[in-house]
Amino acid sequence: MKLKDKIFSNELVNTSRQWEFDLARAVIIFCLALIHVTIECSTDEGLCSGIPYLFDTVIGGPFSAPMYMFVMGVGMCYTRKNSPMEHFVRGAKILAVGYILNICRFLIPYSIGYAITGDYGYYIEPLLYKVLGNDILIFAGLAMMIMALFVKLKLSNIVMLIIATVMCGFGTLLNGVDVGTPLGNIFLGYLFGTEDAAGMVLSDFPILNWLMFPICGYAFASVLKRVKDKNLFYLTFSLPALIIAIVYFTFGIYFERGMFGEGQNCYYHMIFSDVLASLCLTVGMVGVYHFIVKIIPKKLFYIAWSISENITPIYFTHWVLVSFVVNLWMYVIRGTTILTSWQIVGIGTVISIAAIVIAHFFTILTGRRKVHEKTP
Repeated sequence: MKLKDKIFSNELVNTSRQWEFDLARAVIIFCLALIHVTIECSTDEGLCSGIPYLFDTVIGGPFSAPMYMFVMGVGMCYTRKNSPMEHFVRGAKILAVGYILNICRFLIPYSIGYAITGDYGYYIEPLLYKVLGNDILIFAGLAMMIMALFVKLKLSNIVMLIIATVMCGFGTLLNGVDVGTPLGNIFLGYLFGTEDAAGMVLSDFPILNWLMFPICGYAFASVLKRVKDKNLFYLTFSLPALIIAIVYFTFGIYFERGMFGEGQNCYYHMIFSDVLASLCLTVGMVGVYHFIVKIIPKKLFYIAWSISENITPIYFTHWVLVSFVVNLWMYVIRGTTILTSWQIVGIGTVISIAAIVIAHFFTILTGRRKVHEKTP
C-alpha cells in the first residue's frame, strides 16, 4: 500500500474535535501575559538577550501569533456554523471587540494616568496610535470577514492560497511605507506595514503579510478531515517541517536576519520567507501537540481545553490587567515600568492566571460555558 493510501481517505473521516489545536491555543494564551509584560517592562537593550529575548522574540515571535491565526483558520473549517454569513458576523464581532479592547487597555487607563501625573509624553502623545492601531483581534476580525467572502465566492483552497501568496509578496514589497499623515499610516497600516519617523505607528498585523496564516490553517484543516492515520500523517509532514523551521530560525537568530532583525516591525511586518518558515514551525508544533495530547493526564488536558475555549475573553482580560497594572499603577507609583527578568516572570504569571480565572467565571455568568465532548 502506498504511503498516501495509508494516511488519507477519499472520504471525510476525521471531522470530530481536533484536540491538538486546543492544547496549542492553551499554551499560546498562557504565555501572552509573560510576553506582553516582558515588552512593557524591559529596556530596548534588555530585550536583546536572556529571558526577555526568549519571551519577546522567540516565544512571542514565531511560536505565538502565527499559530493563533493558523488555528483560527482551522476552526473556521471545522466549525458547524460555517456559512459565509456566520463567518462574517463572527469576524465583525471580533473586530468590534478589538476596538473595545483598545479603549479599555489604552484610552481609559492612559486618561486616568494623565489626569494623575500630567505626563503628556507618556500617556497622551501615543494615544491616537494605540487606540486606533491594528492589533491581532482587529486583524482576526478583518481576516475572518475576508475569508467569509472567499467562501461565499466558493473559491477553492488552491485559489485562496494563491491569493494569499500574492498578497504576502506585495506586503513584503510595501513594508516600511510612510504616507505622511498619522491617520493615513494608521489605517493603511491595517493593509500593509506602515511606519513613520517617530516610530509610533502601530501597524502590527497588516492583512497583506498575515492573511496567509488563517488561509493555510483553513486549507490544512480541509486536508486533515481526510486523514485516517493521524500519527503517520504528523510523523510524515510535521517532523520535516519542524526541522526546516529550526534551521531557518537558528540562522535568523544568529545573523539577526528577517523577523529577528532590529526593531519590533521586523516581526510584525513579516517578510515572505519568514511567513513560510513560521508556517513550517506551526505545522511542526501541531504534530508535537498531537503526541503530547496522548500522554498528558486527562485532568491537565481538561484545564488546557477549558482555557482554549475562552481564548478571546482571556486575551481581552490579560491585556486590560497588563495595562492597568504596568502602565497605570506601576508607572504612577514608580515613574518607570522597568523590572528585572524574574519580576517580569512573576508578574506575568500572576496576570496570566488571573486572566484565565476571570474569563472562566465570565463565561459562566454570561451563560457561554459549553458542554464538553468526550476527551481523547
